[in-house]
Amino acid sequence: MGDSQSTLFPLEFNRSIHLEARQECVSGESGSLLMRELMDRLGYPQLLARHLRDPRDPARVKHPFIELLRTALLMLVQGWGDHSDVQLLRDDPALRLAVSSRRGQRPLREVVDREPDGLCSQPTLSRLLQDLGYPENLSGLLAFLLDAAERRMGLGQGVCLRETTVDLDSLPREAFGHQPGSAWNRHYGMRCYHPVVARSEWGDYLGAKLRPGNVHTADGGLAFVLPILRRARTWAEAVWLRIDAGFPEPKLLEALEEEGFLYVARLKTNAVLERLAAPYLALPRDSASGEERVWTHELQYRAGSWTHPRRVVLVIVERAREQGELFVDHFFLLSNASVAITGAALLRRYRKRGAAEKDFGDWNQAVGGSLSSAPRPKTHYRGREVEAPYDEPDSFAANEARLLLELIAANLLHAGAELLERDEAREAGRMCRERFRHLVLKVSGRALLGSGTIRFVIDAARAALWRRFMRVLNQRYPARGSPRLRALPVPA
Repeated sequence: MGDSQSTLFPLEFNRSIHLEARQECVSGESGSLLMRELMDRLGYPQLLARHLRDPRDPARVKHPFIELLRTALLMLVQGWGDHSDVQLLRDDPALRLAVSSRRGQRPLREVVDREPDGLCSQPTLSRLLQDLGYPENLSGLLAFLLDAAERRMGLGQGVCLRETTVDLDSLPREAFGHQPGSAWNRHYGMRCYHPVVARSEWGDYLGAKLRPGNVHTADGGLAFVLPILRRARTWAEAVWLRIDAGFPEPKLLEALEEEGFLYVARLKTNAVLERLAAPYLALPRDSASGEERVWTHELQYRAGSWTHPRRVVLVIVERAREQGELFVDHFFLLSNASVAITGAALLRRYRKRGAAEKDFGDWNQAVGGSLSSAPRPKTHYRGREVEAPYDEPDSFAANEARLLLELIAANLLHAGAELLERDEAREAGRMCRERFRHLVLKVSGRALLGSGTIRFVIDAARAALWRRFMRVLNQRYPARGSPRLRALPVPA
Protein backbone atom coordinates (compact mmCIF):
# COMPACT_ATOMS: atom_id res chain seq x y z
CA MET A 1 0.00 0.00 0.00
CA GLY A 2 2.80 2.40 0.94
CA ASP A 3 4.64 1.60 -2.31
CA SER A 4 1.57 2.35 -4.44
CA GLN A 5 1.11 5.69 -2.68
CA SER A 6 4.71 6.78 -3.33
CA THR A 7 4.79 5.79 -7.00
CA LEU A 8 3.99 8.74 -9.26
CA PHE A 9 3.86 7.62 -12.91
CA PRO A 10 5.95 5.83 -15.53
CA LEU A 11 7.92 7.51 -18.33
CA GLU A 12 7.32 6.16 -21.79
CA PHE A 13 10.75 7.03 -23.20
CA ASN A 14 12.45 4.71 -20.66
CA ARG A 15 10.34 2.17 -18.73
CA SER A 16 13.28 1.46 -16.39
CA ILE A 17 12.76 4.82 -14.70
CA HIS A 18 10.45 4.73 -11.67
CA LEU A 19 9.40 8.06 -10.19
CA GLU A 20 8.57 8.06 -6.50
CA ALA A 21 7.69 10.65 -3.87
CA ARG A 22 8.99 10.13 -0.32
CA GLN A 23 9.06 12.13 2.88
CA GLU A 24 12.83 12.58 3.04
CA CYS A 25 15.08 15.37 4.30
CA VAL A 26 16.11 16.44 0.78
CA SER A 27 16.57 20.01 -0.45
CA GLY A 28 17.10 21.74 -3.77
CA GLU A 29 18.07 24.99 -2.03
CA SER A 30 21.31 23.99 -0.29
CA GLY A 31 22.95 27.27 -1.29
CA SER A 32 20.73 29.09 1.20
CA LEU A 33 23.09 27.79 3.90
CA LEU A 34 25.98 29.65 2.26
CA MET A 35 23.89 32.78 1.95
CA ARG A 36 22.93 32.65 5.63
CA GLU A 37 26.64 32.43 6.50
CA LEU A 38 27.40 35.36 4.23
CA MET A 39 24.56 37.42 5.75
CA ASP A 40 25.91 36.85 9.24
CA ARG A 41 29.51 37.63 8.24
CA LEU A 42 28.35 40.91 6.68
CA GLY A 43 26.54 41.87 9.87
CA TYR A 44 23.02 41.75 8.42
CA PRO A 45 21.28 40.60 11.66
CA GLN A 46 22.75 43.48 13.67
CA LEU A 47 21.98 46.05 10.98
CA LEU A 48 18.41 44.81 10.54
CA ALA A 49 17.83 44.91 14.29
CA ARG A 50 19.27 48.44 14.44
CA HIS A 51 17.18 49.94 11.66
CA LEU A 52 13.85 48.05 11.65
CA ARG A 53 11.01 47.88 14.16
CA ASP A 54 8.60 44.99 14.64
CA PRO A 55 5.13 46.55 15.13
CA ARG A 56 3.41 43.25 16.00
CA ASP A 57 1.91 42.32 19.36
CA PRO A 58 4.59 40.09 21.03
CA ALA A 59 1.89 37.95 22.64
CA ARG A 60 0.66 36.87 19.20
CA VAL A 61 4.02 36.36 17.49
CA LYS A 62 5.06 32.89 16.37
CA HIS A 63 7.72 33.68 13.76
CA PRO A 64 10.44 36.06 15.02
CA PHE A 65 10.90 39.22 12.98
CA ILE A 66 14.48 38.38 11.98
CA GLU A 67 13.35 34.96 10.70
CA LEU A 68 10.64 36.55 8.56
CA LEU A 69 13.24 38.93 7.10
CA ARG A 70 15.59 36.03 6.37
CA THR A 71 12.75 34.11 4.74
CA ALA A 72 11.85 37.02 2.44
CA LEU A 73 15.49 37.68 1.49
CA LEU A 74 16.57 34.07 1.02
CA MET A 75 13.54 33.30 -1.13
CA LEU A 76 14.51 36.20 -3.41
CA VAL A 77 18.15 35.12 -3.42
CA GLN A 78 17.20 31.56 -4.32
CA GLY A 79 14.94 32.75 -7.16
CA TRP A 80 11.50 32.37 -5.56
CA GLY A 81 9.85 35.70 -6.26
CA ASP A 82 6.22 34.85 -5.46
CA HIS A 83 5.14 34.76 -1.82
CA SER A 84 2.88 31.81 -2.53
CA ASP A 85 6.04 29.77 -3.22
CA VAL A 86 6.69 29.64 0.51
CA GLN A 87 4.04 26.93 0.84
CA LEU A 88 6.04 24.69 -1.50
CA LEU A 89 9.27 25.39 0.41
CA ARG A 90 7.79 25.23 3.88
CA ASP A 91 9.56 21.98 4.85
CA ASP A 92 12.74 22.39 2.82
CA PRO A 93 15.51 21.41 5.29
CA ALA A 94 18.16 23.82 3.95
CA LEU A 95 15.83 26.83 4.11
CA ARG A 96 14.54 25.82 7.54
CA LEU A 97 18.11 25.72 8.84
CA ALA A 98 19.14 28.93 7.07
CA VAL A 99 16.13 30.92 8.29
CA SER A 100 16.04 29.76 11.90
CA SER A 101 17.83 31.44 14.81
CA ARG A 102 17.65 28.18 16.80
CA ARG A 103 20.87 26.18 17.11
CA GLY A 104 21.50 22.46 16.73
CA GLN A 105 18.82 20.18 15.27
CA ARG A 106 15.89 22.14 16.66
CA PRO A 107 14.90 23.73 13.30
CA LEU A 108 14.32 20.21 11.90
CA ARG A 109 12.84 18.56 15.00
CA GLU A 110 9.29 18.63 16.34
CA VAL A 111 8.34 22.06 17.61
CA VAL A 112 8.08 22.95 21.28
CA ASP A 113 5.54 25.47 22.60
CA ARG A 114 5.31 28.41 20.16
CA GLU A 115 8.35 27.57 18.05
CA PRO A 116 7.85 27.94 14.28
CA ASP A 117 7.03 24.72 12.46
CA GLY A 118 8.87 25.26 9.18
CA LEU A 119 8.74 28.45 7.17
CA CYS A 120 5.97 30.98 7.61
CA SER A 121 2.82 31.15 5.48
CA GLN A 122 2.13 33.35 2.47
CA PRO A 123 -0.22 35.67 4.41
CA THR A 124 2.49 36.16 7.05
CA LEU A 125 4.97 37.24 4.36
CA SER A 126 2.41 39.65 2.95
CA ARG A 127 1.88 41.15 6.39
CA LEU A 128 5.65 41.51 6.70
CA LEU A 129 5.65 43.81 3.66
CA GLN A 130 2.85 45.84 5.22
CA ASP A 131 4.87 46.18 8.42
CA LEU A 132 7.98 47.18 6.46
CA GLY A 133 5.85 49.77 4.65
CA TYR A 134 5.60 51.97 7.76
CA PRO A 135 7.58 55.20 7.22
CA GLU A 136 10.14 54.42 9.94
CA ASN A 137 10.82 50.98 8.44
CA LEU A 138 11.14 52.32 4.89
CA SER A 139 13.70 54.80 6.21
CA GLY A 140 15.35 51.92 8.06
CA LEU A 141 15.67 49.83 4.90
CA LEU A 142 17.35 52.76 3.13
CA ALA A 143 19.73 53.22 6.07
CA PHE A 144 20.43 49.48 6.03
CA LEU A 145 21.48 49.58 2.37
CA LEU A 146 24.01 52.35 3.05
CA ASP A 147 25.38 50.73 6.20
CA ALA A 148 25.64 47.31 4.56
CA ALA A 149 27.51 48.71 1.54
CA GLU A 150 29.89 50.59 3.83
CA ARG A 151 30.55 47.49 5.92
CA ARG A 152 31.08 45.20 2.93
CA MET A 153 33.69 47.55 1.51
CA GLY A 154 35.35 48.07 4.89
CA LEU A 155 34.88 51.84 4.65
CA GLY A 156 33.89 52.40 8.27
CA GLN A 157 37.34 51.62 9.67
CA GLY A 158 39.34 54.71 8.81
CA VAL A 159 39.54 53.81 5.11
CA CYS A 160 38.90 56.74 2.76
CA LEU A 161 38.90 56.44 -1.02
CA ARG A 162 40.30 59.10 -3.31
CA GLU A 163 36.98 59.27 -5.18
CA THR A 164 33.79 57.34 -5.71
CA THR A 165 30.95 57.50 -8.22
CA VAL A 166 27.21 57.02 -7.69
CA ASP A 167 24.95 56.16 -10.64
CA LEU A 168 21.39 57.50 -10.58
CA ASP A 169 18.79 56.13 -12.96
CA SER A 170 15.09 55.47 -13.35
CA LEU A 171 13.54 52.34 -14.80
CA PRO A 172 10.07 50.88 -15.30
CA ARG A 173 8.59 48.09 -13.16
CA GLU A 174 5.60 46.72 -15.01
CA ALA A 175 2.37 46.39 -13.03
CA PHE A 176 -0.03 43.57 -13.88
CA GLY A 177 -3.19 45.09 -12.53
CA HIS A 178 -4.27 48.36 -10.99
CA GLN A 179 -1.99 48.61 -7.98
CA PRO A 180 -2.12 52.03 -6.29
CA GLY A 181 0.39 54.37 -7.91
CA SER A 182 0.83 52.36 -11.09
CA ALA A 183 -0.03 54.26 -14.26
CA TRP A 184 0.35 54.11 -18.01
CA ASN A 185 3.75 55.38 -19.15
CA ARG A 186 3.72 56.42 -22.78
CA HIS A 187 7.50 56.31 -23.12
CA TYR A 188 7.76 52.67 -22.00
CA GLY A 189 4.39 51.66 -23.46
CA MET A 190 3.17 49.87 -20.35
CA ARG A 191 1.34 50.30 -17.07
CA CYS A 192 4.11 50.48 -14.51
CA TYR A 193 5.81 52.08 -11.57
CA HIS A 194 8.73 54.39 -12.30
CA PRO A 195 11.23 54.03 -9.43
CA VAL A 196 14.52 55.88 -9.16
CA VAL A 197 17.57 53.82 -8.11
CA ALA A 198 21.09 54.65 -6.89
CA ARG A 199 24.06 52.30 -7.31
CA SER A 200 27.69 52.50 -6.26
CA GLU A 201 30.52 51.98 -8.74
CA TRP A 202 31.51 48.75 -6.93
CA GLY A 203 28.09 47.21 -7.58
CA ASP A 204 26.07 47.74 -4.40
CA TYR A 205 22.63 49.32 -4.63
CA LEU A 206 22.42 52.25 -2.24
CA GLY A 207 18.70 52.97 -2.34
CA ALA A 208 15.52 53.26 -4.35
CA LYS A 209 12.35 55.33 -4.29
CA LEU A 210 9.11 53.97 -5.70
CA ARG A 211 7.23 56.54 -7.78
CA PRO A 212 3.99 56.56 -9.77
CA GLY A 213 4.33 55.25 -13.29
CA ASN A 214 3.64 58.54 -15.07
CA VAL A 215 6.14 60.84 -13.33
CA HIS A 216 9.05 62.53 -15.12
CA THR A 217 12.48 60.91 -14.89
CA ALA A 218 13.87 63.65 -12.63
CA ASP A 219 10.82 63.91 -10.35
CA GLY A 220 12.02 63.71 -6.73
CA GLY A 221 15.53 62.79 -7.85
CA LEU A 222 17.27 65.54 -5.86
CA ALA A 223 15.55 64.77 -2.54
CA PHE A 224 16.33 61.08 -3.03
CA VAL A 225 19.99 61.22 -4.07
CA LEU A 226 21.29 64.07 -1.90
CA PRO A 227 21.35 62.08 1.39
CA ILE A 228 23.12 59.23 -0.43
CA LEU A 229 25.79 61.59 -1.80
CA ARG A 230 26.29 63.11 1.64
CA ARG A 231 26.86 59.64 3.07
CA ALA A 232 29.24 58.82 0.21
CA ARG A 233 31.27 61.88 1.17
CA THR A 234 32.31 60.00 4.33
CA TRP A 235 33.75 57.28 2.08
CA ALA A 236 35.77 59.34 -0.39
CA GLU A 237 37.46 62.70 -0.85
CA ALA A 238 35.59 63.38 -4.11
CA VAL A 239 32.05 62.16 -4.90
CA TRP A 240 30.77 61.98 -8.49
CA LEU A 241 27.17 61.63 -9.66
CA ARG A 242 26.67 60.01 -13.07
CA ILE A 243 23.26 60.58 -14.68
CA ASP A 244 21.56 60.37 -18.06
CA ALA A 245 19.84 63.11 -20.04
CA GLY A 246 16.57 62.96 -18.10
CA PHE A 247 17.99 64.27 -14.81
CA PRO A 248 19.89 67.56 -15.40
CA GLU A 249 17.41 70.10 -14.08
CA PRO A 250 18.40 73.51 -12.61
CA LYS A 251 17.59 72.64 -8.97
CA LEU A 252 19.57 69.40 -9.12
CA LEU A 253 22.61 71.01 -10.78
CA GLU A 254 22.62 73.97 -8.41
CA ALA A 255 22.36 71.76 -5.33
CA LEU A 256 25.22 69.54 -6.49
CA GLU A 257 27.42 72.56 -7.20
CA GLU A 258 26.55 74.23 -3.89
CA GLU A 259 27.49 71.14 -1.88
CA GLY A 260 30.66 70.43 -3.84
CA PHE A 261 29.64 67.21 -5.60
CA LEU A 262 30.98 66.54 -9.09
CA TYR A 263 28.68 65.37 -11.86
CA VAL A 264 28.82 64.17 -15.45
CA ALA A 265 25.58 63.89 -17.38
CA ARG A 266 24.31 63.34 -20.87
CA LEU A 267 22.66 66.51 -22.18
CA LYS A 268 19.71 66.54 -24.54
CA THR A 269 20.46 68.25 -27.81
CA ASN A 270 18.66 71.37 -28.99
CA ALA A 271 19.00 74.02 -31.70
CA VAL A 272 21.45 76.16 -29.70
CA LEU A 273 23.75 73.22 -28.96
CA GLU A 274 23.64 72.15 -32.59
CA ARG A 275 24.71 75.63 -33.70
CA LEU A 276 27.61 75.55 -31.24
CA ALA A 277 28.63 72.13 -32.53
CA ALA A 278 28.31 72.92 -36.25
CA PRO A 279 31.85 74.34 -36.79
CA TYR A 280 33.45 71.28 -35.21
CA LEU A 281 31.27 68.86 -37.16
CA ALA A 282 32.38 70.53 -40.41
CA LEU A 283 36.11 70.13 -39.74
CA PRO A 284 37.98 67.94 -42.28
CA ARG A 285 39.17 64.61 -40.93
CA ASP A 286 41.78 62.10 -41.98
CA SER A 287 40.72 58.89 -43.68
CA ALA A 288 39.33 56.33 -41.27
CA SER A 289 41.41 53.35 -40.18
CA GLY A 290 38.39 51.10 -39.67
CA GLU A 291 38.41 51.55 -35.89
CA GLU A 292 36.23 53.88 -33.87
CA ARG A 293 37.64 57.38 -33.59
CA VAL A 294 36.56 59.96 -31.02
CA TRP A 295 37.07 63.73 -30.77
CA THR A 296 36.04 65.98 -27.89
CA HIS A 297 35.61 69.77 -27.96
CA GLU A 298 34.99 72.19 -25.11
CA LEU A 299 31.87 74.41 -25.21
CA GLN A 300 30.23 76.94 -22.92
CA TYR A 301 26.44 76.76 -22.87
CA ARG A 302 23.68 78.40 -20.86
CA ALA A 303 20.17 76.97 -21.04
CA GLY A 304 17.24 79.33 -20.65
CA SER A 305 16.47 78.04 -17.15
CA TRP A 306 20.09 78.21 -15.92
CA THR A 307 21.49 81.17 -13.98
CA HIS A 308 24.98 80.89 -15.52
CA PRO A 309 26.84 79.13 -18.34
CA ARG A 310 28.14 75.61 -17.72
CA ARG A 311 30.80 73.40 -19.21
CA VAL A 312 29.61 71.20 -22.07
CA VAL A 313 31.78 68.70 -23.94
CA LEU A 314 30.91 67.92 -27.53
CA VAL A 315 31.73 64.29 -28.31
CA ILE A 316 32.10 63.28 -31.97
CA VAL A 317 32.28 59.57 -32.71
CA GLU A 318 33.23 58.18 -36.11
CA ARG A 319 32.58 54.52 -36.87
CA ALA A 320 32.96 52.44 -40.00
CA ARG A 321 29.89 50.40 -40.95
CA GLU A 322 30.03 46.89 -42.34
CA GLN A 323 29.66 48.19 -45.89
CA GLY A 324 32.71 50.42 -45.38
CA GLU A 325 31.06 53.84 -45.30
CA LEU A 326 31.68 56.17 -42.39
CA PHE A 327 29.05 56.98 -39.81
CA VAL A 328 29.56 60.10 -37.68
CA ASP A 329 27.54 60.62 -34.51
CA HIS A 330 27.76 63.28 -31.83
CA PHE A 331 26.32 64.03 -28.41
CA PHE A 332 26.89 66.35 -25.46
CA LEU A 333 28.16 65.83 -21.92
CA LEU A 334 27.53 68.26 -19.10
CA SER A 335 29.90 68.55 -16.13
CA ASN A 336 31.02 70.91 -13.38
CA ALA A 337 34.51 69.37 -13.26
CA SER A 338 37.41 71.68 -14.02
CA VAL A 339 39.08 71.59 -17.43
CA ALA A 340 42.00 69.85 -15.73
CA ILE A 341 39.84 66.77 -16.24
CA THR A 342 39.88 66.56 -20.02
CA GLY A 343 36.89 65.89 -22.24
CA ALA A 344 38.30 62.47 -23.08
CA ALA A 345 38.55 61.64 -19.36
CA LEU A 346 34.95 62.75 -18.82
CA LEU A 347 33.85 60.55 -21.72
CA ARG A 348 35.65 57.53 -20.24
CA ARG A 349 33.96 58.15 -16.91
CA TYR A 350 30.53 58.53 -18.48
CA ARG A 351 30.90 55.39 -20.58
CA LYS A 352 31.29 53.35 -17.40
CA ARG A 353 27.61 54.08 -16.94
CA GLY A 354 27.03 51.23 -19.37
CA ALA A 355 28.14 48.77 -16.68
CA ALA A 356 25.54 50.24 -14.31
CA GLU A 357 22.78 49.97 -16.91
CA LYS A 358 23.76 46.36 -17.58
CA ASP A 359 23.66 45.68 -13.84
CA PHE A 360 20.14 47.12 -13.59
CA GLY A 361 19.08 44.43 -16.06
CA ASP A 362 21.00 41.79 -14.11
CA TRP A 363 19.23 42.78 -10.88
CA ASN A 364 15.83 42.81 -12.55
CA GLN A 365 16.38 39.37 -14.07
CA ALA A 366 17.75 37.83 -10.90
CA VAL A 367 15.36 39.13 -8.23
CA GLY A 368 12.95 41.54 -9.90
CA GLY A 369 9.48 40.18 -9.35
CA SER A 370 6.03 41.70 -9.55
CA LEU A 371 5.17 44.58 -7.23
CA SER A 372 1.70 43.16 -6.76
CA SER A 373 0.53 44.42 -3.38
CA ALA A 374 -2.99 45.82 -3.78
CA PRO A 375 -5.82 46.82 -1.41
CA ARG A 376 -7.86 43.85 -0.27
CA PRO A 377 -10.48 45.09 2.22
CA LYS A 378 -10.84 42.67 5.11
CA THR A 379 -14.38 41.96 6.23
CA HIS A 380 -13.71 38.95 8.51
CA TYR A 381 -10.85 37.83 10.72
CA ARG A 382 -10.80 34.23 11.97
CA GLY A 383 -14.48 33.81 11.20
CA ARG A 384 -15.63 37.00 12.85
CA GLU A 385 -16.54 40.32 11.27
CA VAL A 386 -13.94 43.03 11.49
CA GLU A 387 -15.00 45.85 13.77
CA ALA A 388 -15.02 49.33 12.23
CA PRO A 389 -12.98 51.39 11.74
CA TYR A 390 -10.54 49.25 9.79
CA ASP A 391 -7.21 50.75 8.70
CA GLU A 392 -6.47 49.59 5.17
CA PRO A 393 -2.74 48.78 4.69
CA ASP A 394 -0.76 51.11 2.42
CA SER A 395 -0.22 48.97 -0.68
CA PHE A 396 2.06 51.52 -2.35
CA ALA A 397 4.34 51.53 0.71
CA ALA A 398 4.29 47.72 0.81
CA ASN A 399 5.42 47.63 -2.82
CA GLU A 400 8.21 50.08 -2.02
CA ALA A 401 9.32 47.81 0.83
CA ARG A 402 9.34 44.88 -1.60
CA LEU A 403 11.52 46.92 -3.98
CA LEU A 404 14.04 47.66 -1.22
CA LEU A 405 14.13 44.00 -0.17
CA GLU A 406 14.94 43.14 -3.79
CA LEU A 407 17.91 45.52 -3.67
CA ILE A 408 19.18 43.91 -0.46
CA ALA A 409 18.87 40.47 -2.09
CA ALA A 410 20.62 41.75 -5.22
CA ASN A 411 23.48 43.09 -3.08
CA LEU A 412 23.75 39.76 -1.29
CA LEU A 413 23.98 37.90 -4.60
CA HIS A 414 26.55 40.41 -5.86
CA ALA A 415 28.64 39.98 -2.70
CA GLY A 416 28.60 36.21 -3.14
CA ALA A 417 29.44 36.33 -6.83
CA GLU A 418 32.27 38.79 -6.21
CA LEU A 419 33.90 36.38 -3.76
CA LEU A 420 34.33 33.86 -6.57
CA GLU A 421 35.44 36.58 -9.00
CA ARG A 422 38.22 37.57 -6.64
CA ASP A 423 39.47 34.01 -6.33
CA GLU A 424 42.70 33.86 -8.31
CA ALA A 425 41.89 30.31 -9.39
CA ARG A 426 38.90 31.54 -11.36
CA GLU A 427 39.72 32.12 -15.03
CA ALA A 428 36.37 33.43 -16.28
CA GLY A 429 35.31 37.08 -16.13
CA ARG A 430 32.47 38.70 -14.28
CA MET A 431 29.91 36.35 -12.77
CA CYS A 432 26.38 37.71 -12.95
CA ARG A 433 23.90 37.07 -10.18
CA GLU A 434 21.86 34.56 -12.15
CA ARG A 435 24.92 32.47 -13.04
CA PHE A 436 26.13 32.55 -9.45
CA ARG A 437 22.74 31.29 -8.32
CA HIS A 438 22.73 28.39 -10.80
CA LEU A 439 26.33 27.39 -10.14
CA VAL A 440 26.55 27.80 -6.37
CA LEU A 441 23.11 28.13 -4.80
CA LYS A 442 20.73 25.82 -6.67
CA VAL A 443 22.38 22.69 -5.32
CA SER A 444 20.66 19.50 -4.20
CA GLY A 445 21.44 18.17 -0.74
CA ARG A 446 20.32 15.81 1.99
CA ALA A 447 20.24 16.51 5.73
CA LEU A 448 21.41 13.57 7.87
CA LEU A 449 20.62 13.92 11.56
CA GLY A 450 23.16 12.30 13.86
CA SER A 451 23.87 12.43 17.54
CA GLY A 452 23.54 16.16 18.10
CA THR A 453 24.87 17.02 14.64
CA ILE A 454 23.49 17.69 11.18
CA ARG A 455 25.50 16.37 8.25
CA PHE A 456 24.38 18.11 5.06
CA VAL A 457 25.47 16.17 1.97
CA ILE A 458 25.65 18.07 -1.33
CA ASP A 459 26.38 17.16 -4.93
CA ALA A 460 30.12 16.42 -5.19
CA ALA A 461 30.32 18.32 -8.49
CA ARG A 462 29.74 21.61 -6.62
CA ALA A 463 32.14 20.90 -3.76
CA ALA A 464 35.09 22.72 -5.38
CA LEU A 465 33.01 25.88 -5.88
CA TRP A 466 31.81 25.78 -2.27
CA ARG A 467 35.36 25.35 -0.95
CA ARG A 468 36.57 28.31 -3.00
CA PHE A 469 33.64 30.39 -1.82
CA MET A 470 34.37 29.66 1.85
CA ARG A 471 38.11 30.21 1.43
CA VAL A 472 37.63 33.74 0.09
CA LEU A 473 34.79 34.40 2.56
CA ASN A 474 37.10 33.57 5.47
CA GLN A 475 39.79 35.84 4.03
CA ARG A 476 37.54 38.83 3.38
CA TYR A 477 34.98 38.56 6.16
CA PRO A 478 36.45 36.58 9.05
CA ALA A 479 34.17 34.93 11.58
CA ARG A 480 33.89 36.10 15.18
CA GLY A 481 37.20 36.19 16.99
CA SER A 482 39.15 36.49 13.73
CA PRO A 483 41.05 39.58 12.53
CA ARG A 484 38.83 42.51 11.59
CA LEU A 485 37.49 43.06 8.09
CA ARG A 486 39.79 44.30 5.36
CA ALA A 487 38.71 46.85 2.81
CA LEU A 488 38.03 45.47 -0.64
CA PRO A 489 39.80 47.12 -3.58
CA VAL A 490 37.48 49.24 -5.70
CA PRO A 491 37.40 49.41 -9.50
CA ALA A 492 40.08 51.62 -11.04
